[in-house]
Amino acid sequence: MANTTLVTIDMVTREALRIAHEKCSFIGTVDKQYDEAYAKTGAKIGSVLRVRRPNQYVRTTGSRVMDVQDQVETTSTITLATQDHVDMRFNSAELALSIDEISKRYIEPAMAVLVSGIESDFIAASSRATANIAGTAGTAIASLAAVGTARARLNQNLAPKDGNRCVQMDSVTMGGMVDGLKGLFQDSTQIKEQYREGMIGRTGMADFYENDRMWTMANSAGTATGVSANFTPSNGLTTLTYGTSTTAFAVGQVLTCLGVFACHPETKASLGYLQPFVVTAVGSATTSTVSPAIQISGPRQNVCSATGAQLPQTAITTASAVVAAGAASTNYMQGLMYHKEAFQFVSADLPLMDDAAKCVRRSQDGLSLRVWQASDIRNDELLMRIDMLYGFAALRPEWACRLYGAATT
Repeated sequence: MANTTLVTIDMVTREALRIAHEKCSFIGTVDKQYDEAYAKTGAKIGSVLRVRRPNQYVRTTGSRVMDVQDQVETTSTITLATQDHVDMRFNSAELALSIDEISKRYIEPAMAVLVSGIESDFIAASSRATANIAGTAGTAIASLAAVGTARARLNQNLAPKDGNRCVQMDSVTMGGMVDGLKGLFQDSTQIKEQYREGMIGRTGMADFYENDRMWTMANSAGTATGVSANFTPSNGLTTLTYGTSTTAFAVGQVLTCLGVFACHPETKASLGYLQPFVVTAVGSATTSTVSPAIQISGPRQNVCSATGAQLPQTAITTASAVVAAGAASTNYMQGLMYHKEAFQFVSADLPLMDDAAKCVRRSQDGLSLRVWQASDIRNDELLMRIDMLYGFAALRPEWACRLYGAATT
C-alpha cells in the first residue's frame, strides 16, 4: 500500500508539471532559472538570487595611449517573494479514479488557475518595467508596422538576433493582425494555422503568441499634451520634476522629454527618437521616479541631443516638454515584443516537511512544484495542495518593447 501511495503522488506531481508547461505561454518563452542551492534544504519567501549584468566600456579613438577604465559591474536581485498554491480535497471514491481522470477533473483546472494568475502578474510587472514603445496609442494594430518598429528598438538596444524573440498579443489584437496580413502570405502549413486557429507563426524576427492575460495600461488624468520640465540631466538621475502642478502620472506610463534623445549603447550616436522613460513610482503631482536612469556620459550613456552631442548639465525648463504616451484617462492593452533574456523567472524547491509522508517536489526546465497530501480522518478525505515558490524581474528591459494599439473601454 505504501508503494502505491508514493507512486500516485509522484504521478500527480509529474502531471502537474506537465500541465504547467503547456499553459505557460509567457513564462515558457523567457529565461527561467531554477536555483539548485535550495534543492536539499528548501527555499523560503524572501530568499534572494543575485544576477550579474554585463560590463560596458568606452572606446579610445585617435590615440595609442591606453585609457584604462575601471570595471563597473552591476548586479540585480530577484527575490523569491511569492508562494502561490491551489488546494483541493478528494474522497475515497475519487481516489480510485485513474491518473488521467484525476488530471482531467482536478489537476488540469487547478493548474490552469495557478499558472494563469502567476503569468498575469509576471506579464504586468514586465510590461510596467518596459520603457520602449511602438505603435500609435489609439490606433488598432493591423499590419507589421508597429512590430517592425519594435524590432528596430530591440536591434538598437543590442538584443541578440538569435531566434529567441517573441511577441505576445491579446486575442483582439491578434485577430486584427491576422485580418490585416491575410493578403501577404502564401499557402503553407504555418499559414494554414493562421486561418484555422487565428494565429501568426513567425515573422518580423519573432514568434507570435496569443495571450489573453496581457496587461492594460490605465493612463492617469495627467495632462497628455505635455507638462513643463524642471530638472537637470545628470548621470544617475531617476527623478523627473515638473515645473507646473498636474495630476500625477500613473506607474507604468511612458514619458518623453523634449530634446532628450536616445543614443546607441556602443557608438553613442543619436538614434533619432526621444528616449522613453517609464514611471516606476510617483512622489507627487510634480515628481516621478523613472527608469532607465539618465546617463549623459560614460560607458552607460543612454541619452544625447538630436545631433548626438552630450547633453549639458543645465536645467530643462521648457513648457510642455514632458509628454506621456496616449491620452489622459484612457486604457490601452499592451502587447509585448521581447528577447528571451529581457525577463527572468526564478523558482526554487520548497522544503519537504519532516512529518509529511506524502510530500513530493519535482523540477523541470526551470519550474519547481511541490505536491503535499495529508488525510482528514474525520471526514474520510484526502487534502492536497500544489505549491510554487517564485520570483521574477526585468533585468534587461531595454530588450523589450511594448506594442500600443487601440484604446479599450
